[in-house]
Amino acid sequence: MASLESKYIKISSPVPHVLLLELNRQPVNAFSTEFLKEYGCTFDALSRHPDDIRVVVLSSAFPNVFSAGIDFQGLMKLGAGDATDPARRAFVIRDDILDIQYAVAAPERCSIPVIAAVHGIVIGLGIDIISACDVRYAASDAKFSIKEVDVGLAADAGTLAYLQKITGNQSLARELAYTARAFSSDEAEKLGLVSRVVEGGRDAVVAAALQLAKDIASKSPVAVTGTKHLLLHARDHSVAENLQYTATWNSAALQATDLQQSVKAGMAKSKESPKFLPLRPKL
Repeated sequence: MASLESKYIKISSPVPHVLLLELNRQPVNAFSTEFLKEYGCTFDALSRHPDDIRVVVLSSAFPNVFSAGIDFQGLMKLGAGDATDPARRAFVIRDDILDIQYAVAAPERCSIPVIAAVHGIVIGLGIDIISACDVRYAASDAKFSIKEVDVGLAADAGTLAYLQKITGNQSLARELAYTARAFSSDEAEKLGLVSRVVEGGRDAVVAAALQLAKDIASKSPVAVTGTKHLLLHARDHSVAENLQYTATWNSAALQATDLQQSVKAGMAKSKESPKFLPLRPKL
């Protein structure tokens, strides 16, 4: 995966069909403009990568921190330029914010599932980042904060938009967003931000996420990719619209050999998972 690895992201494949992406910007994974661009481009490239990649695990390379959020030196440069009046300066700032939002949303655009495995400090933009992932696991040592109100702004890179969709406790979500207070992994699970708390630190939560990724990667890539796409469509459309769309989608997906393989394996009561073809076989 050397072709994907960049200055601030380490990439390995500890499990077949699974990539481990480790955020790696010293000292605390603060996101600069360059780091965000690399992050977004990496996930966009994964969707069309020729290798048979089926699941991604996102973590940090550092033992005590997932991400301390945005790089404040970069934040102070937002809107910098020659615009002298407020209206023109606003257009420049808006473009900068949209660029950040686009990078943060890259895991959602990625056609394959992305599992966030977080530990240690998860602050500000760190929560934006994981909110766009499909599944979120937290180590018991994780400490979160929706920090933006403490620096004088509303969170604008994804947290406020996603929390309404991915969590089930709106009262707690608003409390945490209004106060910026720190909260534990147990409270993150109560909120619905994470689906599992793993006892330990970085190594423990990454191991648990890789095990989940291995399980998902054993399934039909046609089925898993379709499921992600249809879940996202359902979130943003009515039930009736999604059912219509699903019928069209599955009219193609049902023709894959994966269905026949899965049925045959089930009827034979095989303990071995079928060996599915890559989603994009090399021609």
